[in-house]
Amino acid sequence: MTPSNPPYQTTIRRYGKAAIAEAADLIRGGYPVAVPTETVYGLAADATSGEAVARIYEAKGRPSFNPLIVHVLDLAAAEQLGVFSAEALALAAAHWPGPLTLVVPRHPDCPVAGLATAGLDTIAIRVPAHRAMRALLEATGLPLAAPSANASGRISPTRASHVEHSLAGRIQLIIDDGPASVGIESTIVLAEPGALRILRAGPVAIDGASVAQSPIDPASVIAPGQLTSHYAPAKPLRLNAEKARDDEWMIGFGQVSGDANLSLDGSLLQGAARLFDELHIADQSDRHAIAVARIEGDSALAVAINDRLNRAASA
Repeated sequence: MTPSNPPYQTTIRRYGKAAIAEAADLIRGGYPVAVPTETVYGLAADATSGEAVARIYEAKGRPSFNPLIVHVLDLAAAEQLGVFSAEALALAAAHWPGPLTLVVPRHPDCPVAGLATAGLDTIAIRVPAHRAMRALLEATGLPLAAPSANASGRISPTRASHVEHSLAGRIQLIIDDGPASVGIESTIVLAEPGALRILRAGPVAIDGASVAQSPIDPASVIAPGQLTSHYAPAKPLRLNAEKARDDEWMIGFGQVSGDANLSLDGSLLQGAARLFDELHIADQSDRHAIAVARIEGDSALAVAINDRLNRAASA
């Protein structure tokens, strides 16, 4: 679905009232814009418009069976889109606004286009905390479908420059508000009565939740980020490396050194925030392959980082 020739002149605007107003006008016109969230930069469009959602898929070259996360301002807006169990309401109260996405049954009167949910009877919803995305939600008054603002399957963007590198010519506007503070995609939880399942690991730990395996069959995908091969650089990626081999760009961690280091002191928070930055740099280096040091730990951030790396390496 990727356009053969870039149809747009892509502009980067610093965050502010003028940039939000310009972005809101584009979204109301049915076009996607790139906007930062606390997790990664998202490609936002009117979730109620099938044409607008199709432009997201077109810009990303995203598989149509992979549903999108719909962003709203608050729980009241979320309950117009989905049916929330007691378990879902408790998670929303504890973690919204923030980097948690809840997958719940679609409300019978849900206005979101079927293309945004890939035709499923569930919907993935998040209430973001970042000022830019919240300002855009307020300015448009619309639920916004917003996957990561990168070509499908490639490294997620944590800076406006990453978006430009991946989507220049495919979208009209990028709002720049500096690097994403979390730097890794939201935790996705399927919230059913009496049961919680983590569909994608992320920065939010959910006590008592089971972890769903990534489906191999595209027909069984029910949330973003479930495809086995995802978040992939163009170059081969080797995991758990202790040192670089010939022609590898080495990304170290802690005491394992390299061409770059996710965190010299082994901080998982810093490592998560820098992960996609360093993968972008490695992918654009003059080496023909990438190696990444072992990321130890069983915390939510360690699991999320290793989840991203395992998917990237499986491409």
